[in-house]
Amino acid sequence: MADQEDLDTPEALLTPSEVAAMFRVNPKTVTRWARAGKLNAIRTLGGHRRFKASEIRACLEEMSQSEV
Repeated sequence: MADQEDLDTPEALLTPSEVAAMFRVNPKTVTRWARAGKLNAIRTLGGHRRFKASEIRACLEEMSQSEV
């Protein structure tokens, strides 16, 4: 039953500006990464990009581990 609740909970989505703040880059850089396929983006009905918070966190963790 808990699994069903997890499926009903929408995934947190981040704007390019929020992602840029996490990576400490310009929002235009995040858009460029999305266009290049380095980040998976979801398009809103208005055509804006949104990024899954879980994927961004995983990407940040991966980058921090590769620096060590």
